[in-house]
Amino acid sequence: MEDAFIPYGRQVVDEEDIQEVVRVLRSDWLTQGPKVEEFEEAFAAYTGADFAVAVNSGTAALAMAARVSGMGPGDMVAVSPITFAASSNSAMYLKADPVFLDIDPETVNLDPKKLREHLELSAHLRSVIPVHYAGLPCNMPEIHALSRKFGMVVIEDACHALGATYEDPETGETVKVGSCRHSHMAVFSFHPVKHITTGEGGMIVTNDRELYHRLKLFRSHGITKDPQLYRKREVWAKYAGQNVPGYYEMLELGFNFRLPDLNCALGLSQLKKIETFVQARRQAAKWYEEDLGDSPLVKTPQEPKGYQSSYHLYPVRIDFKGLGLERTQVMQQLHDKGIGSQVHYIPVHSHPYYQMLGYDYSTCPNAWEYYDQTLSLPMFASLTREQVARVSRTLLEILKQGVEE
Repeated sequence: MEDAFIPYGRQVVDEEDIQEVVRVLRSDWLTQGPKVEEFEEAFAAYTGADFAVAVNSGTAALAMAARVSGMGPGDMVAVSPITFAASSNSAMYLKADPVFLDIDPETVNLDPKKLREHLELSAHLRSVIPVHYAGLPCNMPEIHALSRKFGMVVIEDACHALGATYEDPETGETVKVGSCRHSHMAVFSFHPVKHITTGEGGMIVTNDRELYHRLKLFRSHGITKDPQLYRKREVWAKYAGQNVPGYYEMLELGFNFRLPDLNCALGLSQLKKIETFVQARRQAAKWYEEDLGDSPLVKTPQEPKGYQSSYHLYPVRIDFKGLGLERTQVMQQLHDKGIGSQVHYIPVHSHPYYQMLGYDYSTCPNAWEYYDQTLSLPMFASLTREQVARVSRTLLEILKQGVEE
């Protein structure tokens, strides 16, 4: 097993998970059944939010959150350039305009100082979508304070950060990402490389009942069967409040973003193990720190005081240029030795689509410096001490060879 390939990320699915899915396959419901609501209730309870809405991907979750927030044509939305494209794309779907603000070079999250500077210069932001990069929470108390002062909607992109926490500077309390203590909504992804998986899937959490009802509508074509929401009241009155078989109303234009019972059964089973998964990732991060933390060739990720990352990723920084190395060369050598790696992320505003729209790719210098130096090492809940040692040893050997040459 020493020579087995170590991917940069992988799901951890056990027999219990499999049996939960099998139970649904043998039931009367494959989709839109009881497991959806069970998963939503369990997820809301875990995060501490009042409401949760399950959807078929993290991208759908972002798109829905943007839509129900009232975002629309011409609105300006602050986003980070170091993230997956889905964050800014959620604004583009609605013909809103992403505003890429630079990262804090230490946390790699959206820099609240840059956000404040932009707001004080223009004060034209409808929303902000802070991304908890790699599992480390953003400075949500400061972002929340700015949102209240300047009237912004805050949508946390927490797709990397299930199980992460931060300290509230006012109360000293530990705040779990997803509680929406400092935001209007938070969204999560259940892709296989995330903390828990449903195959594909996502979740939106909120403490706002009105947003919750709008999210549920938008998830399923904008259609409701709830008499309390009907707008053609005369139809309902005609039947004196009794059930009207087959009657429903489409109240707005929505999509089919539903998550089937099959997926929710897997998600429920996985959620029971979330603390074990998060602690396993945190332990793997400690092992990496033991192996790489003292090396002048590698800069390991750090947690600010009061913050706990859930380590969706383990991105290290390497001065490839200073070492006379190409990142692609290092990645290929790692792969040849049975180790997967990845780059998170190409700055979003440099992609051809955004260039076509006229975005200046040279902005956000901190993001570019980070991109030039970043490399994601294997990180998943079943990673062993031996595997971490192998990854660390191999990486250092490759980097030292570059220095010697």
